[in-house]
Formats: sequence, structure tokens, C-alpha cells
Amino acid sequence: MPFDQYHEPPQELPAETRTFARMCASLIEEAEAIGWYEERIAVERDPEARAIMENAQEEEFKHFGMDLEFLLRRTPKWREILEGILFQPGDIVAHGEEAEEDAGLA
Repeated sequence: MPFDQYHEPPQELPAETRTFARMCASLIEEAEAIGWYEERIAVERDPEARAIMENAQEEEFKHFGMDLEFLLRRTPKWREILEGILFQPGDIVAHGEEAEEDAGLA
């Protein structure tokens, strides 16, 4: 069964690029699952079912974080930018603009 995961011929891509692409796909899938659980939790009336869904959503969030960390370890500029945005009080957009400038991207 062929994969349509790549935009370039997979055989021409180095192994580390294919791994990077897989992790990007995994990050997207985890983010989608987090959103799906949020919707399910919002409408679920059974407390026990809701608790199970909340637990599952937390697992997806953990996986999202692990995928993101993997990618950030391989892209130091991304890490530098996110360090200027994440866990900072105040205006998120302003922090993003400043972080880009600090990283030499703006």
C-alpha cells in the first residue's frame, strides 16, 4: 500500500527527513485527537464516560508534547522561538513577533 505522506519521492529523501516528516504527521494526528476528545467531552453526559475521555485526551496531549520535543531537538531555531512565546505572561502575538526578531527571522 503506497504512502501519500511525502511531497517528494520518498526514495530520494534521507532517512532523517522521512523520520522528521513522520513526527510532523504524528504531531498533527495528536492535535486532531485532542480536538476530537474536546468535542466528545463537551457533549458527554455520563460522568464515567467523560472521565475516560478526559484521561484519553490527556494521553494524546502527552504524546503531542513528546512529538513536539522530538522536533524541537532537531530544529534549534524553532526551540529558540518557542522559548520566547511559551509560558510568558502578556501578549502572545507580541511575544511571537519578538521571538522571531530575536531568532533573526523577522
